[in-house]
Amino acid sequence: MRYSLKQLAVFDTVADCGSVSQAAELLALTQSATSMSLSQLERMLGRPLFERKGKRLILTHWGAWLRPKAKRLLRDAKQIELGFYDQHLLSGEIRLGASQTPAEHLVPDLISIIDNDFPEIRISLGVQSTSSVIDGVLDYRYDLGIIEGRVDDNRLHQEPWCMDHLTIVASAHHPFAKRERVSMAQLEQAKWILREHGSGTRTAFESAIYGHIADLDVWREYEHIPVIRSMVANGPYLTCLPYLDVERYIENGKLVALNVPELDIARSLSFVWRADMAENPLVDCFKREGIRMMKRHPMVM
Repeated sequence: MRYSLKQLAVFDTVADCGSVSQAAELLALTQSATSMSLSQLERMLGRPLFERKGKRLILTHWGAWLRPKAKRLLRDAKQIELGFYDQHLLSGEIRLGASQTPAEHLVPDLISIIDNDFPEIRISLGVQSTSSVIDGVLDYRYDLGIIEGRVDDNRLHQEPWCMDHLTIVASAHHPFAKRERVSMAQLEQAKWILREHGSGTRTAFESAIYGHIADLDVWREYEHIPVIRSMVANGPYLTCLPYLDVERYIENGKLVALNVPELDIARSLSFVWRADMAENPLVDCFKREGIRMMKRHPMVM
């Protein structure tokens, strides 16, 4: 057999990225080594696998035929490399708790990846506020949590996963929607609908405005983001939500992102687990696959 798993990995990553240079960066290879590996694979197979359209590389007929077969080989190789721990295949259940933003936008894809690559792992998922996820991890109800923001508790370990940021939005008919910039004084005069206390979004927002606004006029608090979005889109309110939760509504004109130069509310989404937890290959696998997913498909914020 003349081709190698490395060549198939290069081929698959180039197909994902549509670019040799981006694939090289993800694979931690030089661009010339990546290009050479791809050329060698094409020569061995005797068929062109890509054609150039503009600045992107697009799969040819033969490339499209090869890709699912290459993916199966790479998946089997990864199971051999990662799926064994102390001579047994990774199997069992991991209890995951996640706050709303990662649970809606990131965790479904990650669970799908793990189910495909490690079919013997069963994942149960609870979706709660950040504070409830933390409590669930500490109370042994969850093996691993995914939360918004940071936690200061020496009973927990925390590892950043990816970055997120919060956006202040109003309806298209709100008086602030037409302004080039909105001041802190104007925010103080507005009516607000916010996430409930204990949510990572609420904590990050209040930390950001601390020292700027003495008394925020909060009319309503809700746990569920769709309720907040609808009330803001149809009423005289402002809210502050993760960009991932309002992106589509900004694009279709139902909501308007306000420019508040004094506020830049960035935060991290993180894995948390108990400091006293024994070494757990399922938790390690989940974190590792999550980090790999973000390297291949980083969030566009």
